[in-house]
Amino acid sequence: MPEKHAILVADDEAFINRSLTFVLKQEGFQVISAHDGLEAWERLNQGEKPVIAFVDVMMPRMDGFELCRRIKSDPRLKDIYVIFLTARWQDSDREKARKAGGDEYITKPFSPSALVKKIRTILAERSEVRDG
Repeated sequence: MPEKHAILVADDEAFINRSLTFVLKQEGFQVISAHDGLEAWERLNQGEKPVIAFVDVMMPRMDGFELCRRIKSDPRLKDIYVIFLTARWQDSDREKARKAGGDEYITKPFSPSALVKKIRTILAERSEVRDG
């Protein structure tokens, strides 16, 4: 049986969090769900290690930019692929996400099937790098 890849979903919007968690579980992924940046950070510090993190920008207690900075500055976590999922479309936010270390920036609304396709592409690329 193939390894079950863990995906972090950090979003304070309950509908988005539940919907994305549902879709990812249906596709066979293990999901680590957090409702704000601090909860996500705590889960990561308890030893959970996703391969990909979907992070909302605007969350209580710790925003997505700070969460991403912490992930990318931690030697244990820095290889997590961080994708910002946000309603914020301004270029200044995209630039902040890039400076925080984000790998991609996707605006809401988004297509769940497109996200699953994106995950599979990332996993395939990482597998090629590891195996190659």
